[in-house]
Amino acid sequence: QVQVVESGGGLVQAGGSLRLSCTASGLPFPVYRMGWFRQAPGKEREKVSCISRNGLSTYYADSVKGRFTISRDSAKNTLDLQMNSLKPEDTAMYYCAASRDFCSDSPNYWGQGTQVTVSS
Repeated sequence: QVQVVESGGGLVQAGGSLRLSCTASGLPFPVYRMGWFRQAPGKEREKVSCISRNGLSTYYADSVKGRFTISRDSAKNTLDLQMNSLKPEDTAMYYCAASRDFCSDSPNYWGQGTQVTVSS
């Protein structure tokens, strides 16, 4: 059974940092491209960042470029998202996703999400 589990969310002041982590089990992690999505109340889901199988290719939404960094450790089946210089508009539920295609809009597997709240 595939399980994707996020952690690391919380409440932080604007300008602060958080590091989200994701662990995936029950799937061949090195084979999957990974990504982070977010959804704020009343808004559409947004693709935040993606990373290729070998970690050499990445994608960042314009809204987070230069502030967020995605990384993966395929030996540990983990995916991280380092978020710096957080803004109130980064407040959302953040989801980890595993895809057979790079940066797919319809990942094969989703986590349950972790809440990030940035206060002004």
